[in-house]
Amino acid sequence: MTKAKKTALVTGASSGIGYELARLFAKDSINLVLVARNKLKLDLAAIELYKINPDISITVIPKDLSVVDSAKELYDHTSLLGIEINYLVNDAGIGQRGFFWETSFEKDLEIINLNIISLVHLTKLYLNDMLLRNEGRILQLASIAAYQPTPLLSVYAASKAFVLSFGDALVNELQDTNITLTSLIPGPTNTDFFNKAEASETLAAHKTDEAAKVAKVGYDAMFKGEHHAVATPTVSTQVAMSSILPNDTVAKMARKYMEEDK
Repeated sequence: MTKAKKTALVTGASSGIGYELARLFAKDSINLVLVARNKLKLDLAAIELYKINPDISITVIPKDLSVVDSAKELYDHTSLLGIEINYLVNDAGIGQRGFFWETSFEKDLEIINLNIISLVHLTKLYLNDMLLRNEGRILQLASIAAYQPTPLLSVYAASKAFVLSFGDALVNELQDTNITLTSLIPGPTNTDFFNKAEASETLAAHKTDEAAKVAKVGYDAMFKGEHHAVATPTVSTQVAMSSILPNDTVAKMARKYMEEDK
């Protein structure tokens, strides 16, 4: 599928990996629909992206995808504007550090709504349009946490395990189509995630990869139609270890990364 006159929808596009992915699309002259909660940050991101390529179309849609039915509202908005989405990037995600019994259920539900429910709904809505055209590419943000039961980040890690399993199943279902799905598997990445998750003093937060590097791995893998995009060799090693070792051992290892770095 050629990149000419195509449009990418990127959630979580105002910062971090989502913004870096948007930069890559812009460099390739691919039109953009930018989605995130904060309109001001989205507008600022759009300004920077226009500097990269003033000839693309950029549509900014502020939307909190942790809210019930927000995914359908986003889809209806792009449909009303007559925008055909060729590349769907489900990047938006949040977490919350703490023992499960200490975090609020409202926060747990927000994580589940954003990381799972909206991701599934957006995938279903835009995938059905892609199937009608028999073309399209989807990039889902999983995580090394998808392979690791993670104490102090239990709901987030479980949500990413869902994303990975869901994506792998769709890869199989889509094998006889011209639509591809890629799961990006980063390790700890230098974004605002740890600050928002109240985990900025953890070991994981102090051993991060650069968002631009992670985004490039996912972007290239998506256009190659690869099923998984493992961000770095270190993450690849962790995936292998986590797939072999018993879950209780993996959980002990993962917990160390989420404890305070003293």
